[in-house]
Amino acid sequence: MDPGHTKMNWLRALPFLLAVIALPGRAQTAAASTATLDPAGDVKEQYELSQAVGEVGTSSIDLIRVLERHLKKYPESKQRAAVEKALLKAATETDDNSRIVLYGEKVLQRESPPDQGDVLQILDRVITALVDKKDSLQSKRAIGYAKRYEDDVAVMRAKMEPPGHLTPGLWSEELDKAMARALALEARATGYAGDPGAAEKIAEKSWEAYPTGEGARETAFWLSSLGRNKEAIELYAEAFTVEDKGTIEADRARDRARLGELYAALNGSEKGLGDVILGAYDRTAALLSLRRANLKAKDPNSQATNIVDFTLPAVDKAAQPLVLSSLKGKTVVMDFWATWCAPCRAQQPLIEKVEMHYEDAPDVVFVAVDADDDLSLVAPFLKEQGWKNQGYFEAGLARQFAIANIPTVMVIDPNGRISSRMIGFIPDRFEQMLTERVEEARQAAK
Repeated sequence: MDPGHTKMNWLRALPFLLAVIALPGRAQTAAASTATLDPAGDVKEQYELSQAVGEVGTSSIDLIRVLERHLKKYPESKQRAAVEKALLKAATETDDNSRIVLYGEKVLQRESPPDQGDVLQILDRVITALVDKKDSLQSKRAIGYAKRYEDDVAVMRAKMEPPGHLTPGLWSEELDKAMARALALEARATGYAGDPGAAEKIAEKSWEAYPTGEGARETAFWLSSLGRNKEAIELYAEAFTVEDKGTIEADRARDRARLGELYAALNGSEKGLGDVILGAYDRTAALLSLRRANLKAKDPNSQATNIVDFTLPAVDKAAQPLVLSSLKGKTVVMDFWATWCAPCRAQQPLIEKVEMHYEDAPDVVFVAVDADDDLSLVAPFLKEQGWKNQGYFEAGLARQFAIANIPTVMVIDPNGRISSRMIGFIPDRFEQMLTERVEEARQAAK
């Protein structure tokens, strides 16, 4: 029985390729061919590629055939890097492991920084494709990529700021999970390369990096292969009980079956297995509870799911953070803005007018929430603009509540519920519309 693995989700290749065709020079890299095509040749190649892709429709298999034929005809194509990446995506969609390895390795030779492109996803898929062969030589190749995976995660931890409005705590959690995944893949590759003892130790490190069903399952598998079935039972029980969104029901069913097989073989029946499972549940629950407590101590928003759970750091470092639970019982107008947003600048005077309208209403509070990626830009911008309300950083709030467009104004009623969202704004009606929505929200307190 194999430990099993989780495959990454991929975007479809066709939209990416069409974007490259529309912008001919965009996807070239240092690994692109040194040979050049004359302008007329470029136009001819682009036309043929566009025509061929247009005839494919949504078939990944047909896309592979078309793109490989194109590269055979144009071996010095300036679009080779982009076409090979599209081939990798199409191969991933069709679970074509041979092509995943072929084109994945080509892409990885060009894309080294982990913060550019889909490097970790590509590494993940190439490693699993190699390991799936259960061949010693292929698995040894996979070990090298798994170590690169781990190195890239370490680089991201050291050098990258949290992306996509993740809080520092949640970003750290994601990196822990990525490291656990990389170590689990290294363990699998190491075992199939012929060293199950080392595989078991690496799998333990995966569990230590972040407790997942995969890490426990991988450890259990190699323990069992070493004849250490009593220990393997404990680990399969942990794989079965650990709270892990990456473990699907089919994984749990396999864990349960293997757990029963090993326990019955060792004890003659499954009598007493329930106590083993309950013990494993208690251990994993306590471990995850401790992680959550430690994370919350470092990042108060890490477990926040409701607006009132969030604490927003002030843009003015001398000011106190805003604990949103302190505003419960009030109507809160929350303006999400960013320095790069021209409509936000146009909207700001209108918000200030509405705020002045409620200046004598203690039950209405206005909160400016910055949603910039680069927080260092915010204080200088506010000083330059002379905005009255310095406001707060969003600290994960925008991501939690799917603020996908800027500007967005959310009105929160006195019970802490979102009463309305205003996405974008209509200049000639904005003040009236916002005032009406504030009044509607205020009614919730009556």
